[in-house]
Amino acid sequence: MMESRPKTVVLIPCYNEELSIRTVIEDFRRSMPHAEIYVYDNNSKDDTVRIAKEAGAIVRHEPRQGKGNVVRTMFREIEADCYIMTDGDNTYPASFGPVLEEAVLSGRADMAIGDRLSSTYFTENKRPFHNFGNVLVRRLINSLFHAGVNDIMTGARAFSRDFVKSYPVLSTGFEVETEMTVFALEHHFKLVEIPIEYRDRQEGSESKLNTYSDGMKVLLTILTLLRDVRPMFFFGLAGLILILIGMCFFVPILIEFWETGEVPRFPTLIVTIFIWIAGVLNFFCGTILSVLKKQDHQEFERYLNLIHGKEWQEDEKRC
Repeated sequence: MMESRPKTVVLIPCYNEELSIRTVIEDFRRSMPHAEIYVYDNNSKDDTVRIAKEAGAIVRHEPRQGKGNVVRTMFREIEADCYIMTDGDNTYPASFGPVLEEAVLSGRADMAIGDRLSSTYFTENKRPFHNFGNVLVRRLINSLFHAGVNDIMTGARAFSRDFVKSYPVLSTGFEVETEMTVFALEHHFKLVEIPIEYRDRQEGSESKLNTYSDGMKVLLTILTLLRDVRPMFFFGLAGLILILIGMCFFVPILIEFWETGEVPRFPTLIVTIFIWIAGVLNFFCGTILSVLKKQDHQEFERYLNLIHGKEWQEDEKRC
């Protein structure tokens, strides 16, 4: 019995990309003729939808604004063996698709990352704050989560079915790339980074990423992920800071007591004790949440084993 070719899909989240969407679709049709191409429109006000249909893409819609909402819907609706995700602004050449696809289908990667920062990003990108933001996010993620990922926020990625169907999308906007990277690191998915070319947007095309507001959302997402992924570190650090603050108030009181044998500032002493109690409670919270996090990891591994067991049984029936 001949085995069917693994199914690959190209997913393109789009919002007002009429200037470039045709080129993106046609390039991927030439580069990956075997792949189904989906354009997920996110309330575009221009001719993105019409042009995408004319170019031969399957067009679907996500009414909730934000890239994270689009990714959530794409991952829920589409069934495939390999998922290629790219942006509709033509900043990534379609030639990266087969390279990342091979990494996923060969089993080398559950998430293959198109690394812009190791190639042409800093020379092509004309927005200096975007450059700074990418470097800042990379350093924060790698230091806080003990990782070595070079390009955290790239929109060029490929995913295995295991990753797509087990990744719970919680973000609603552009912070979704940061979230999925940390999810892959935390759950020990196989990551591969492959340098790809990056080119700046064509004239007349505007980035939908707001440098300041979306940048703050990304930083808050990192803080939230740190709390959820490394609770002992997060709450332990908060507890240590509270205890040190309490010490700053307590030391002068202790010195006065040694010198005079009296405690003239009882209100300060009472506040200090409450600060210390809060610090100790943070340590206990971190410990409890670390145990719960470990149990969550165990349940996640059982879930993946269950998925593979069902897939194996289905393959046996087909054969």
